Amino acid sequence: MQEFTTSFEILVLAEKQLLYKALVAQLKKDFGRVNVDLKIPENPIPEHLQAELHEKVYRLMLEQFPEYLNLLYIVDVPEHKVRQLEAIDVVDMAKTVSFLILKREWTKVSLRKQQGEWSS
Repeated sequence: MQEFTTSFEILVLAEKQLLYKALVAQLKKDFGRVNVDLKIPENPIPEHLQAELHEKVYRLMLEQFPEYLNLLYIVDVPEHKVRQLEAIDVVDMAKTVSFLILKREWTKVSLRKQQGEWSS
């Protein structure tokens, strides 16, 4: 599994591997499971997706903290990674949490693709 340092790296790789739509669908699915609407078009450009995800996580942290915690649980972001974050301010924390969410969702999507290839 590749190590990433930014959300944009994940999105670019998803596009290259033709898994971008699957990644968007996985994000929408998991946000929907906690009754949070991620308002993004069917095939958003990576910059827009990254910005919308960051904004949504930021709003959840400030306005809907129980839903934020449920989202982390549903996405399966490791609790120890969130606890390790140095909270300078909420904006930076939301950016880092967005990256952790995107990274975990990418793992789900890429593993499903690999499993599909193995069963072929």
